[in-house]
Amino acid sequence: MQRRDFFKLGGLLGLQGLRPLTSWAQASGAPLLKVGYAERDISPEIGMEQPGGYGKSFHRTFHDPCKARAVVFDDGAKRVALVGLDALLVLREDVLAARQEIQRRCGIAPDSVMIGASHSHSSGPVGMIRPGDFDHASAFVKELAYEKSSNADLKYLDMMRRQIVDAVCDADQKRKELACGIGSGREDRAGFNRRFRMKNGQSWTHPGKGNPDIIGPAGPIDPEVGVIGTFDPDGNLVGCVVNYACHATTSPGGISANWVYDLERTIRGQFGSHVVVVFVQGASGDITQVDNLDPHVNPSGKKWSQIVGGRVGAESIKVLLSMHAGSLAPVAAAQTVMQIPRRRPSPERLKRSLELVKKDIKEVGATDWIFAKEIVLLDAILQKAPSAEVEVQAIQVGPAVFVSNPAEYFCDFGLDIKRRSPFPFTYPVELANGCVGYVPTAEALSPTGGGYETRLTAYSNLEPAAGQKMADAGVQLASRLTPGPVPRPELAPPFQPAGAGIGPSPWTYGNVPPEVR
Repeated sequence: MQRRDFFKLGGLLGLQGLRPLTSWAQASGAPLLKVGYAERDISPEIGMEQPGGYGKSFHRTFHDPCKARAVVFDDGAKRVALVGLDALLVLREDVLAARQEIQRRCGIAPDSVMIGASHSHSSGPVGMIRPGDFDHASAFVKELAYEKSSNADLKYLDMMRRQIVDAVCDADQKRKELACGIGSGREDRAGFNRRFRMKNGQSWTHPGKGNPDIIGPAGPIDPEVGVIGTFDPDGNLVGCVVNYACHATTSPGGISANWVYDLERTIRGQFGSHVVVVFVQGASGDITQVDNLDPHVNPSGKKWSQIVGGRVGAESIKVLLSMHAGSLAPVAAAQTVMQIPRRRPSPERLKRSLELVKKDIKEVGATDWIFAKEIVLLDAILQKAPSAEVEVQAIQVGPAVFVSNPAEYFCDFGLDIKRRSPFPFTYPVELANGCVGYVPTAEALSPTGGGYETRLTAYSNLEPAAGQKMADAGVQLASRLTPGPVPRPELAPPFQPAGAGIGPSPWTYGNVPPEVR
């Protein structure tokens, strides 16, 4: 057998990746999905509020564009859409409005559209408070809400909604029969759990580098990098979906998609600037880029963004280069909507908070004043909405299921969903289809818990059982769906003895004993 004939028969497994991708789909006999990708700019204007805190901050510079990125998968019987937003969060009202308009314009059912935010702290003004939410409250509370807190911009929200709709409808129009592959990689040095067990029996968030009272991390990380890739008939990458769990808090400076910008830049550096990268955030309520156990000074925001985005992007590239492409049928969707009660501050705490917030912030101290303000705002919310509407959704793409929640969801819950899911690839998507703030584990809200994420605020206030309810609902939804097959390359012909003339056989150049003379 000649060297070139050996290669043609796939004698080296790695060389199978050079074969036309469509051959795998044809070999399986499964029809290809129709897939389309699109993106739209949702960058805020200079001078708009920068979200992510409990007070007001404003954008003064521009680093890179924020985007709405969308993909539509169609198996011939059903279409589903995934939308990744470079945004701190997405409000429930805007999701419902966008879905209705998507259905009107291109016919995709509302329950088949998942809209998730990356939680970029360097993005547009989508929260923390929507103008109008506190119009029922007293003049004093309205002042706290609208003048002393981070607010969404209605003009910006309207623009973002329109761009989401345009992106999905454009992706829908661009649908073509394309081969898709799926795989997962591992990146365990980009995200770190920021909560730590302390010697005092509690758990603290960011206890400080070198703190001698640290015992160890209070929770896990999720190192999985989940990737779906879509390829044209020549094997060129058209677009991809990436799922990873890490707060988008690197903030490289100015308006930015945060580390998702460097994720996109890394993937495009390998596959081309035309590639659309739809990022959906994993369960990262307690996961950030900060390694509290590293004794060294933290890098700059720009460098941090490059580290996280570059590492996750590099792992995505490895997965994309190694995956086998074919059909990722079927697609499906399921959802449930629950009402989950909010936690209530005690009357004593509410009284004390009212007293504090009426004082000058310099007299009280910024931290105590801010969280006293939040208790007062929460009391106003409870008067109107003692429970929160929570949607849990499952979007299936062949052997993968994306399971949503509207929270900054603790990593433990995401791992629990993955363990119990019947799918070989399960990707939790947080801050999707609404926002209910941090949702910690029941243990984190117990006497041995604690930390920033457990603070009772107008933003984060659901009952301790909320996270498990969401996880259980997500697993139940996934269990109603049937996973599709994972695309595999065709098998090599059966081995044949040397000289048979057909099928793989020993290479005559190499099937010899050592020749030393």
